[in-house]
Amino acid sequence: MTPSPYIIDHIMTVMEVAFDPEYGEAWNRRQVSDALVMPSTHALVLDTRGALIEDGPDSGRPSGFVLTRHAADEEELLLIAVSPEHRGQGFGRELVERLFLRARERGVARIFLEMRQGNPAEQLYRSAGFEPIGRRPKYYRLATGGTLDAITFGRTL
Repeated sequence: MTPSPYIIDHIMTVMEVAFDPEYGEAWNRRQVSDALVMPSTHALVLDTRGALIEDGPDSGRPSGFVLTRHAADEEELLLIAVSPEHRGQGFGRELVERLFLRARERGVARIFLEMRQGNPAEQLYRSAGFEPIGRRPKYYRLATGGTLDAITFGRTL
């Protein structure tokens, strides 16, 4: 199935402002589009009121998104982002809660994510019930040449 260009547009609108280039975490349009072609990959996009954006050109301005991939009874949170102007207003929490609801509907029992050491989103993940379950030393390469560990988190639904 071809992903909606509108949903991709909304994701890219947030992607372009939400990630610090030093960490190289942002995806390009092709990566997002290729991921969404796969039936196991899912996207949720919120508008500036906190409502889910439906497909279409007049669906509102995006505030944040989450991309996930599932297999069997597990789901991986691939990316979550909230535009800087909407941070601290509960959009990240709303995305995570909606992810949990949708994942349960898909029969998911456990959700995983991986983040770079020092990512400020760690507070959101921990408050949503994610717990650290592993570490990959020097996994992330910075634009400056340094490295950071990757921390794996898991949560049972």
